Amino acid sequence: MTIQGRVAAITGASSGIGLAAAERLAGEGVAVVLGARRGDRLEAAAARIRAAGGRAEPVVMDVTVEEDVERLVRRALDAFGRLDVMICNAGFGYYATLEETPPAVMRRMMDVNFMGTYYGARAALPVFRRARRGHLLLVSSIVGRRGIMLMSGYSATKAAQAAFAESLRAEFAGSDIHVSTVFPVSTDTEFRTAMTRDYGYGVEGLGPKQSAEHVANLIVDCIRRPRPEIYPHALSRALPIVNTVAPRASDRFLRRYARRRVERNP
Repeated sequence: MTIQGRVAAITGASSGIGLAAAERLAGEGVAVVLGARRGDRLEAAAARIRAAGGRAEPVVMDVTVEEDVERLVRRALDAFGRLDVMICNAGFGYYATLEETPPAVMRRMMDVNFMGTYYGARAALPVFRRARRGHLLLVSSIVGRRGIMLMSGYSATKAAQAAFAESLRAEFAGSDIHVSTVFPVSTDTEFRTAMTRDYGYGVEGLGPKQSAEHVANLIVDCIRRPRPEIYPHALSRALPIVNTVAPRASDRFLRRYARRRVERNP
């Protein structure tokens, strides 16, 4: 199915999966509205997309501010006359024991990871309802399906995203409004460098990884042929099943391959 001519709004679009998805969609003829806090990076990304023949509009915004998210959607309507896809991608993580996770950081994670998703859906769905079609994609994490040690707060916010999407899917079942959730494993983005920059530590260890471009390719495929869930790392699809059947074995397996926190200078 062709997606040329559609319009997509993307949060967290200045780097990582959000930027990769924007560039991939623009290459397919989709007009993209890029939302993030870093205006210089947004402008540079929009300029690259336009130079390659695509259509892009940057919007400096914060997903924790509902008015900012609404402004992102309005920019899509004003600039391109429609909105077909909303990708809620903005997020960050924190790696520590529960006792070492400050309440302020936990609140910020919930605000960015979950409330940012909520605001994105709340802004886009009225547009989709009027058009009787649309696609809402939430970029969660495999830890939203099975929490991992030392990321209890982050896992909780990603699990909230997953349950939120399931509820909306049931609400729109049988319609041409689609809701999809992406469950990446560790991705080669600024996710870890942001930890070092903001909190002064890094994370090292074993475990599968993937590129942001790989995730972006699957997001584009899902927009072409909507499906409820995307697992960019194929084997990770089995993790929630194993966890349901044998939760203790799942605990031991994840502990064996756990990552470790390494203190560093920002």
